[in-house]
Amino acid sequence: MPYVFQTKDRNGKHHPRFRFQYTAHDGRRRTALGTTSRSSTEKLALHVQTEQDAIRNGWKPAPKPSDLPRAVAGVISEYLAWGRSQGGRAGHAWGVTHARMRNAHLKWWKDTLGLETLGDLTGSLPEVEKALRDLESDGKSGKTVQNRAEALAAFCDWSVSRGYLESDPLGGLAAFDTSPRTRRRAMTGDEISRLLRSCAPHRRRAYQLACASGLRAGELRALRVRNLDPALCGVHLEASWTKNRKAGFQPLPSWLVKQLHEAVKDKGPEEALAFVPSHPGRDLDQDLKRAGIAKWSSEGKIDFHAFRTAFVSLILEAGASAKEAQVLARHSTANLTMNVYGRARKDRLVEMTEVVGRSLKVASTTGAQRETGAEASRNGNRGLVNLAAGSTPAASTTREEMRCASRSSTDWCWPRCS
Repeated sequence: MPYVFQTKDRNGKHHPRFRFQYTAHDGRRRTALGTTSRSSTEKLALHVQTEQDAIRNGWKPAPKPSDLPRAVAGVISEYLAWGRSQGGRAGHAWGVTHARMRNAHLKWWKDTLGLETLGDLTGSLPEVEKALRDLESDGKSGKTVQNRAEALAAFCDWSVSRGYLESDPLGGLAAFDTSPRTRRRAMTGDEISRLLRSCAPHRRRAYQLACASGLRAGELRALRVRNLDPALCGVHLEASWTKNRKAGFQPLPSWLVKQLHEAVKDKGPEEALAFVPSHPGRDLDQDLKRAGIAKWSSEGKIDFHAFRTAFVSLILEAGASAKEAQVLARHSTANLTMNVYGRARKDRLVEMTEVVGRSLKVASTTGAQRETGAEASRNGNRGLVNLAAGSTPAASTTREEMRCASRSSTDWCWPRCS
C-alpha cells in the first residue's frame, strides 16, 4: 500500500505539498510529489499503485521512456553537458564557440516554440518550418537558417538515441540552400606584403602565421609556445582545439620559424605563440584601410578567414598537387580544397593563356617547316611509301628520313618541353 507523508525543511517548517511512496512495477520503492491535501494525495497514491500493480501482473504494457513527461529545459541541460564532455568528433568535447552557439540556438527554439516538456516537440514540424521561413524572410542567410535547423535536429536525434523521444519529430525537414551570398577572395602577394608593412606590429605575427599555415583564428589563438618545433620547422596541432579534432603537424617557412623561436625564447611553454585579437575581423578591417587595400572587390571580400583562402591558392600556384594541397589545408576531401578554397586569379589565367599562345605559335611554325621537309623526302625517296607493305627502302634512305616519314602529322601539333 502507498504511504503518504509530509516533509520539513531545515527550519522545521512543513512543505506545503504531501509526498507519497509506492512500489513500482519493477519492485522498487519510489517517491512522488502529491498535492497540498492529504486526502487527494492518498487518492493519487492509490491510483498510481493500482497502475503499477496492473503493469507488474501483465494486464497493462510497461511505459516506454518516451512516455514519461520530461521538462525540456532539463533535457537541454543534459544534452549540452554531454556535448561539452564528449559530443564532438571521435568523442572529443565540442569547441567553445560551437557549445555557445548550440546553447543560444536551443534557447531560441524553446522560446519560439513555447516548449515546456519534451513531448511538445511531437508534431511540431509545421511550426518549425514556419519559424525557419520567418528567419529567411528577415534576411538571414541560408547558412544561418540551416544552423538553427541543425541545432534542433541534432537535439532531437540525441533525444531519440536516449529513448526520450519515440521518433524524430523533424524527420521530414528539408535542408536550406547554404550557398554563401558573398565570396572570399585570395589576397595577392603584393597585398599581403602591403598589409604586413602597414598593420599594427602586435598583429603582424598572427597575419604571418595565418598566411603561411592557413590556420583558423581559433586555432591560432590556441597555439602555445610548446607547440612550436624548430627542429621539424613547424607547429604541432592538438586534437582538442583543431576543427577536425585530429592532432597533426603544420609545416611553416624556415624564416618564420626562426623569427617565432627568437620572439618566444623568454616565454613559458603555456604562453600564447602569437597574439590573436578577440575580434580579428574588426581589427583586420582597420589594417586593410591603413594599407590601402579594398575589403570588397568584384572577386569577393577579405576577412580573417580569407587568409586561409589565400594560403590554399598560393600553395596551388606554387605547384602543389591536389593531394598535397588537401593535406596542407587539412581538408577531408580534395573537392573542398580545389572548389571551395582554391582561387584562379585573373592575372594568372591571362598568363597561362599567353603561354598556350606562344606554344601554339611555335607549333604552327615548326609544323609548316616539317611539312616542307617531309614532302621533299617523299619526292626523293619513293621506297619509303611502301615500307608498311614489306618493300625494301632504297639504299640511299637514311634512318632519320625513315623516322620523319613514318611520323604521323599528330606528332607535330605540339612541341616537346625542353
